[in-house]
Amino acid sequence: MMPGHARNPHELYYLRTQQAQEKMERSEKRLNERLRVCVATCNRADYSKLAPIMFGIKSHAEIFDLEVVVLGSHLIDDYGNTFRMIKQDEFDIHAKLHTIVRGEDEAAMVESVGLALVKLPDVLQRLAPDILLVHGDRFDALALATAAALMNIRILHLEGGEVSGTIDDSIRHAISKLAHYHAVCTRSAERHLISMCEDHSHIILAGCPSYDKLLSAHQRDDYTDIIKSWLGDDVKEQSYIVALQHPVTTDIQNSIKIYELMLDALISFNKRTLILFPNIDAGSKEMVRVMRRKGIEQHPNFRAVKHVPFDQFIQLVSHAGCMIGNSSCGVREAGAFGTPVINLGTRQTGRETGENVLHVRDADTHNKIYHALELQFGKRYPCSKIYGDGNAVQRILKFMQSIDLSEPLQKKFCFPPVKECISQDIDHILETQSALAVDLGGTNLRVAIVCMKGKVVKKYMQLNPKTFEERIELMLTMCKQAMADAVHLNCRILGVGVSTGGRVNPQDGIVLHSTKLINEWSSVDIRTPISSALHLPVWVDNDGNCATLAERKFGHGKGVENFVTIITGTGIGGGIIQHNELIHGSTFCAAELGHIVVSLEGPECMCGSHGCIEAYSSGLALQREAKRLHDEDLLLVEGMSVNNKEQVNATHLLNAARLGNSKAESILHTAGTALGLGIVNILHMINPSLVILSGVLAEHYENPVRQVISQRALLSAQGTKVMVSELEDPALLGAASMVLDYTTRRTY
Repeated sequence: MMPGHARNPHELYYLRTQQAQEKMERSEKRLNERLRVCVATCNRADYSKLAPIMFGIKSHAEIFDLEVVVLGSHLIDDYGNTFRMIKQDEFDIHAKLHTIVRGEDEAAMVESVGLALVKLPDVLQRLAPDILLVHGDRFDALALATAAALMNIRILHLEGGEVSGTIDDSIRHAISKLAHYHAVCTRSAERHLISMCEDHSHIILAGCPSYDKLLSAHQRDDYTDIIKSWLGDDVKEQSYIVALQHPVTTDIQNSIKIYELMLDALISFNKRTLILFPNIDAGSKEMVRVMRRKGIEQHPNFRAVKHVPFDQFIQLVSHAGCMIGNSSCGVREAGAFGTPVINLGTRQTGRETGENVLHVRDADTHNKIYHALELQFGKRYPCSKIYGDGNAVQRILKFMQSIDLSEPLQKKFCFPPVKECISQDIDHILETQSALAVDLGGTNLRVAIVCMKGKVVKKYMQLNPKTFEERIELMLTMCKQAMADAVHLNCRILGVGVSTGGRVNPQDGIVLHSTKLINEWSSVDIRTPISSALHLPVWVDNDGNCATLAERKFGHGKGVENFVTIITGTGIGGGIIQHNELIHGSTFCAAELGHIVVSLEGPECMCGSHGCIEAYSSGLALQREAKRLHDEDLLLVEGMSVNNKEQVNATHLLNAARLGNSKAESILHTAGTALGLGIVNILHMINPSLVILSGVLAEHYENPVRQVISQRALLSAQGTKVMVSELEDPALLGAASMVLDYTTRRTY
């Protein structure tokens, strides 16, 4: 086809039909072939997460062909020869690789990775899996992911995107960058991967696979027998401690010191304790020496073991009086039982935890750890499901079935849009990271330089021109002036955020439908001309969403998981944060809160409907009522006057009500009630913990809204907080937050 030649409709129809047919043929071919899935397990901990998936794969033998590779500490006698668990579970082991170089120091870890890389290619070439399942953040797993990526084998990484406090973080994120697909446990982990430029469509929020087993199996009838078999016949539930402490490879000496202090505190606390040997990381040999020097293996209160089968370990943790150490089991699995946990040191810093975890990060004294034991031992906490709901395996199996093996193997990263890269020099280190924020209002066009802390460094304002071309030209002129000033203000501009009225597609930077206040802004691409002219990434969103983002980053919504912002100004708008995410909706019209209908026979709204909140409570609605009262000579009271040249507006109505005008008071009461009813509907639909009123009318509506909630909301929603925003420029701050959150690798 010649360049510039447009395809006719018949040709396009034929091409699409042909593509659909080819896709259907590929799907039918897949149905007749089993998906070869290789599960590689390195140690007792990752097997507890992988085993439920392996059982799921095995139970669907018509769909999957399971291949099992065992390596790492599974095959070492000192660590319990835990590969026997896999045999006991009746899985065929297709390859056993001795990959651990003994020494338990940093050099041994590096040599173990190298040895694994030498041995893995032959095994992977022989098995030729379609997908390799890799778990977590161990150095063995890094070797697996490296080998598979170089051999063009698709990788599904389990539990990526999480945050902890050691070298495990770096290894985990390195594996995520090598992996093609991701099964994560929490929404935060999912957001972290998206921020790391991973493809959202290749991520499944599944939950932790081990939860599938522990949520259903921790209440076994024989749990007392299990406790007695490991700790003695005289031990009852909640009368013992489970201790599991691993070395921190980036701070070995301090982790050994903490381990010694933990043992001293446990000896002094004088409770029966099941203590597991540390893992094989650098520093573990020294920790075992400390244990033996203190006679722990011979101490009558201690039972020191190298390994406990996972199904029995579940029983021991769930019925313990306390768990202590720095194992991820303490901050993850133990929360599902409400078992009190004492987390020592920095190994789990950044992990999401339930209220059952007491952190002793600076565990520098015996007394501090002993006091923590006194506080936690014997307590019981609400069960937490942060890491899963018991349905992870079925989600992961379904996700694997959806993987299209005909897709190109080369993974793609989803970088923020930018037209051109520009060079930078060392001076940026001394600069303040900032954003250009643009607020496209009905009357004024505003541009501001906003720094990371939410301070407006400099602001520019001009009347908004009427035509599209004039607006874009003025916007670019103001932005270029701001960028020139930013150099002298020592501000480094990271990108441009645009706040505008109407319905916006933020993914493509397009205004789909504008408000009546901003004409000619339908199906308009704002991002491209700005990005092309300024050579910066550009984000665009609705002004209500921007105000909500401002509250999340700089205002009352900071740290709040679920909240709603209501904008009370010329119109009524808003935004919704649900599970820390801004909700846009399937067609980008979520949170059009001003158009919630509160009366079937109410006044006409600018949207064409009747009885919307905006028709009662917006600035335009109050202005309409003020004009009506003025025309009927019912507006002015003693102490008020209106100049003949002055246009009657909402301010006059507010002043009249303040001075005792009963008609004005009645109108404001109706407006406040309408807004309150709309908010009650919101509370009943999405149940936020906080409602933030923003805009020029917010303080006038605060009390009426609270009153309506107390009278009309369900009892469980009546305690919802209502606060008035303290932000001066929410639209500008929200536009800036889109830039600052994304470019500094936070979340938007």
